[in-house]
Amino acid sequence: MKLDQLTMFQSVAELGSLRQASESLHKTQPAISQGIKQLESILNVTLFNRSGYRLILTAEGHVLYQHALRVLDEANALRNMARHINSGNETSITLATEASYDLKGIIPLLAKVQNQFPDTQIVLKQEYLTGALEALHQQKATFCLSPINPEFLQNSQVEMHALNTGRLVNVASPQLVARHPELSTSTELINEYQIVVQDSGKGSLNKNWGVQDGQRCWYVNDFATKKMLIESGMGWGKLPYHQIQKSLENGTLLELSLSDVENTVTFDYYIIKNKKQLLGPVALTLWEQFKAYTFNT
Repeated sequence: MKLDQLTMFQSVAELGSLRQASESLHKTQPAISQGIKQLESILNVTLFNRSGYRLILTAEGHVLYQHALRVLDEANALRNMARHINSGNETSITLATEASYDLKGIIPLLAKVQNQFPDTQIVLKQEYLTGALEALHQQKATFCLSPINPEFLQNSQVEMHALNTGRLVNVASPQLVARHPELSTSTELINEYQIVVQDSGKGSLNKNWGVQDGQRCWYVNDFATKKMLIESGMGWGKLPYHQIQKSLENGTLLELSLSDVENTVTFDYYIIKNKKQLLGPVALTLWEQFKAYTFNT
């Protein structure tokens, strides 16, 4: 079976005549007729009813026509991917993002690059705390998008570009706050559960950032679970503002004002790449888009 035969099959099925298929494919009518007969012989199925003026698919032919379309689509995708690779374009690039970042800001940028390079897969790898930087360091990501500590700014092994800022806000549910009418310090919450997202990297191993000694904790793997537990009154903790803005507005969550801790933490987010990593055409285009893009805080 040849792709050329399937192409003839598709054309005759859609146009209904050998003459029109001949004109469409720039082949002679005898060549198309022979191709269809050979395909029927290979499949041991009669594809067309030839009793009328037009060639009409048989019931079996109609079923096989649907399969033929899928095969031709796959063959076309294979050719496109081969051209894409031969042009030097990457098959995929990975962007590791720290999960507190509001991805809404970079969607137009990603869409622009995707439209320009539709055959390159862009993988968004969501990480927590030090996980995005670790993915970059271990070469599991082409770029990472993450807040960084001041010492990291002196790292000569990476190139980075400042994007925008974000913030984490200390919150609790009205039910939890009602249990502490005079709440003013974090020590008063030591017997409540602080909901903590675990680091997906190893940078905070054996460290509990922002957790006071003796504090009861729940450990979760994502902000969605953390938010659900806090809203249900099972604990308190910091969440990205963009994820809780509506909850604060409708009163599902309350912003805490504790005198002994930093209730709002503001981060500067950077797009980062390894200096020594050679970027392909797609990654380079994405990097330049990040550098040129204007982000709103």
